[in-house]
Amino acid sequence: MVNDKNKSTEESFGVFNDNRSFPILGGWLHFVKFETAKINECFEFVHSKQLYRGDNANAVIKATGGGAYKFADLFKEKLGVVIEKEDEMDCLVAGANFLLKAIRHEAFTHKEGLKEFVQINHNDMYPYLLVNIGSGVSMIKVDGDGKFQRVSGTNVGGGTYWGLGRLLTKCKSFDELLELSKMGDNSAIDMLVGDIYGGLDYSKIGLTASTIASSFGKAISENKEIEDYRPEDISLSLLSMISYNIGQISYLIALQYGIKRIFFGGFFIRGHAFTMDTVSFAIRFWSKGGAQAMFLRHEGFLGALGAFMSYEKHVLYDLMVDQLVETGK
Repeated sequence: MVNDKNKSTEESFGVFNDNRSFPILGGWLHFVKFETAKINECFEFVHSKQLYRGDNANAVIKATGGGAYKFADLFKEKLGVVIEKEDEMDCLVAGANFLLKAIRHEAFTHKEGLKEFVQINHNDMYPYLLVNIGSGVSMIKVDGDGKFQRVSGTNVGGGTYWGLGRLLTKCKSFDELLELSKMGDNSAIDMLVGDIYGGLDYSKIGLTASTIASSFGKAISENKEIEDYRPEDISLSLLSMISYNIGQISYLIALQYGIKRIFFGGFFIRGHAFTMDTVSFAIRFWSKGGAQAMFLRHEGFLGALGAFMSYEKHVLYDLMVDQLVETGK
């Protein structure tokens, strides 16, 4: 609060909402991720950064998703704080709406390795399809603040990529598996259109020779064992298969509901160029260029943001959208 007699009450407090005044706060939101398997590292991080008040018996952390239930007792034991659980879909949508409205360079397209930011018109933002890719995939039709419907999903998502990748490559982490894909050649395992048509395109139906006709298709016709294939190639083939399918299903759902904007979030993407290019290609291909995929810079933190804003429900949300313009990286 600013104690200045020359300033009006509104200038001092900043914002009025429902007869309550709030100071304008400066600062940054910091985002850090920990896989659930590394929950103890998360606790150590919280301790080392002194991010909680151990002497506050009423300390509360807002959380969402399965971990809010799974680790509630552990948070109480390790940190002495109570987990207040917020609905996952509510938080995802609230987080996405906030980012699209308040952050200048949040949404972008990705084509052939090139990122291009998209300016979102707040007056023409809805409806949009939010495709959240975590272990599985949820597809949510968003019609406004707090107005949404989960219209579809698929159990083939990030958990599928990591689970199969771990079995097939012996990788120890998701990021290690994703890094392997950068050095892969999927044509060593995938059956391409050119493999079927003697190296030629199938131009009549718009398929190039390099189009995947069957993911992992070459493995059925070669006398090889799993150890005969490079882990890099397996990782890329698997990533291609899952990304293409998520892109295709997303477009078909958007088409069903007449939605033009498709935003992708969730930790599966991780800012990985090939993943974004593959999803983008799938949507361009199936829409014949009529639609495009858009990605979010804070892709993996939608639920966390929504949970954060639930401390004051929509009061904090309204305050932040009115006041914040983010320009950092």
